[in-house]
Amino acid sequence: MWRSLFVCCVALLVSACASGIGRPAGPMIETGDRYAVNALDNENYKLGFGDKLRVTVFNEPTLSGEFAVASDGTISVPLAGTIPAGNKDVGEIATAIQNRLADGYLRDPKVSAEVIAYRPFFILGEVKAPGQYPYSSGLTVLNAIATAQGFTPRSNRSVAMIRRAGSTEEQAYRLTPELRVLPGDTIRIGERFF
Repeated sequence: MWRSLFVCCVALLVSACASGIGRPAGPMIETGDRYAVNALDNENYKLGFGDKLRVTVFNEPTLSGEFAVASDGTISVPLAGTIPAGNKDVGEIATAIQNRLADGYLRDPKVSAEVIAYRPFFILGEVKAPGQYPYSSGLTVLNAIATAQGFTPRSNRSVAMIRRAGSTEEQAYRLTPELRVLPGDTIRIGERFF
């Protein structure tokens, strides 16, 4: 009797694993923009909460400085006031600040902006030190795992689940040395079954 019960339990476990329980929903992604060398396009990068900008107003050092994007997606710049920055690129922000300053404050202002710190990424699951870490340009998922002190013994080392900032669903990616992290990503390393 115990032997037949054991065989049934093993059969159920094998069928559950084969049916996809615990596996990522949808197809595994193995190519695309995350596998490119320059996955982060700085010119078209959309700003969000946690990004930090350096704004330079030429010949106006008191108006220049470093500004963080607030949780409501805005930055506050002297004289220009509160500027919506969420989901805009740095060129749009520089133009918005320039237009505000030209509206009664400065004659023909020249403004430039650049991202000096990107929003952090998050890593959780089967890594030794899950948490929030600062993003750096060119970061790969393997670098992110190393930052989180490496895999645990139970980790699935062939798949990474990634949810983009602002997205509600994660996608499964084949874990290769070329797989890139983007600012604000949430990376989850799952558990292997055998």
